[in-house]
Amino acid sequence: MTATGDHLQDPELLQTEWDLSPLVDGDEAVGIERELDEATRLAEAFAAAHAGRMSELDGAGLACAMRELAEIHELVGKAGSYASLRFATDTGDPARGALLQRVQERATAIETKLLFFELEWAALDDERVAELLEHDGLDFCRHYLRSVRRYRPHLLSEPEEKVLAEKSISSRSAWSRLFGELTAAIEVPIGDDELALDVALSRLQSPEREVRRQAAEAVTEALEPGLRTRGFIYNTLVHDKAVEDRLRSYPHWLASRNLSNEASDESVKALIEAVRRRYDIPQRWYRLKAELLGVPRLADYDRAAPVLPEDVKFSFAEARELVLDTYDSFSPEAGRIARRFFEEDWIDAPIRAGKRGGAFCAYTVPSVHPYVMLNFTATRRDVLTMAHELGHGLHAALAQPQGVFHQSTPLTLAETASVFGEALVFGRMLEAAGSERSRLSLLAERLDGAVATVFRQMAMNRFEHVVHTRRQQEGELSVDRIGELWTETQVELLGDAVEVTDGYRMWWSYVPHFINTPGYVYAYAYGQLLALSVYRRYAEEGETFVPRYLELLAAGGSRSPEELAAIVGIDLADPGFWDAGLTLVEEQLTAAEEAAAALQG
Repeated sequence: MTATGDHLQDPELLQTEWDLSPLVDGDEAVGIERELDEATRLAEAFAAAHAGRMSELDGAGLACAMRELAEIHELVGKAGSYASLRFATDTGDPARGALLQRVQERATAIETKLLFFELEWAALDDERVAELLEHDGLDFCRHYLRSVRRYRPHLLSEPEEKVLAEKSISSRSAWSRLFGELTAAIEVPIGDDELALDVALSRLQSPEREVRRQAAEAVTEALEPGLRTRGFIYNTLVHDKAVEDRLRSYPHWLASRNLSNEASDESVKALIEAVRRRYDIPQRWYRLKAELLGVPRLADYDRAAPVLPEDVKFSFAEARELVLDTYDSFSPEAGRIARRFFEEDWIDAPIRAGKRGGAFCAYTVPSVHPYVMLNFTATRRDVLTMAHELGHGLHAALAQPQGVFHQSTPLTLAETASVFGEALVFGRMLEAAGSERSRLSLLAERLDGAVATVFRQMAMNRFEHVVHTRRQQEGELSVDRIGELWTETQVELLGDAVEVTDGYRMWWSYVPHFINTPGYVYAYAYGQLLALSVYRRYAEEGETFVPRYLELLAAGGSRSPEELAAIVGIDLADPGFWDAGLTLVEEQLTAAEEAAAALQG
């Protein structure tokens, strides 16, 4: 990859590479085989001891069985995390791809040996289950066991479940992996450079409109050659999901995602409708942004442009210290945990050829630790992304004692700590703003982020909705048809405030969430609005709020979303909750309008 700026040569950044050896006890591929061999042995012993005998277990026996199951999940999780994280940093390496495939195949074989357990647990009558769950030794898995029971109407027979699990490796997983490899390999020619897709997209943040336009056109040109292939992958996976949803008797395409999120169809519908009702907020912002940029109307490639260009670049060390100092100031415990990511090689930040785009935090397993992946390009946005992913890391680390069944939360709460951490660092930046111009520049960035996370993700949800429903009604969708549906749902969001260019019709085709986790994207809006409400609590209560916030994170997924939110005094059952969260976004917009008026006055 051609260098695209001095930040790519930052010595400290180049040395920031994660150490995955703890996942395999330092033995690399040998460690993976050892872990999977041991998991296979334990799974076979578990099946021999418990298959067909679930109804015979008492509370103590159930607790013992769940601990055996947890050990198996830990071993498989360590091997899977190692293979997937290693692959993420070089998706073009055939050996890494082959290792990931082998681990997935062996993990699926282990999973099929254990399928009987959840099926037999779901088959028990409610009275017997209530009696078993009263046992004191089940704290580490009680909520998980209750949650599994919610899938009873959608479970198939054990032979059918085994067939679906076995075939997933050569169907859904294989297509998802291919999509990831294809998008990671996309190179965008701009001038004399061949840029990774993420780097090219970052040029949409340039203060120069011509640079943004050229970058957008180059991205479109780079997306076009593989468009039909990616469209075929998407069609195949949408149909695959429809078949499985039908077999499992899910009433609509989003039902399985809502179930896994522990969110009712009604609550999700309320969220979607509340956000769509307030599409006036992003349209109002984009009109103000056009005025600040001095253009009559924004084009789609203008949306991430800085409204008041400031040549603000952060070295990796500067970004790290700003984020860590902010976390330290909020809570010494939070700062201590965040610092470990850098000191103990839990983070991988440089851009490399073949590296997966974007950023993420992998929880891995409770017996090891989480990892964070970034693609750091030295912008202010990258600093906030670092804060965001370290929020995930803090959540994962604090919840480790909950164990493998309860460490992770439903997706609807998964963004709470990340958005909160981002808000803390943004607040620090805003305090340090030395002028009204800098203040407006920061507010604009924050609004861009809120609009992207709440409103754009909801437009993506609507895109997924029409694709999944039209695919069933119309059959395989051409890339032109998918482009039409993408444009329709984007225009609903943007109104007449933004021009949607012809090339933008194919930009749906690099979004991994549509492929890997259909239905995921509304969780961003859910999480953002929830996190803003949590942050407002902190702003109102100050230091007395911190222990309850850390308690919320440490609880992981051991309780329902409603119970978790109640820890910090938030009522998710309140019908007005979403409108209150959207009001917070509107307040940010009002602050930006006032700052703009002050600057112009």
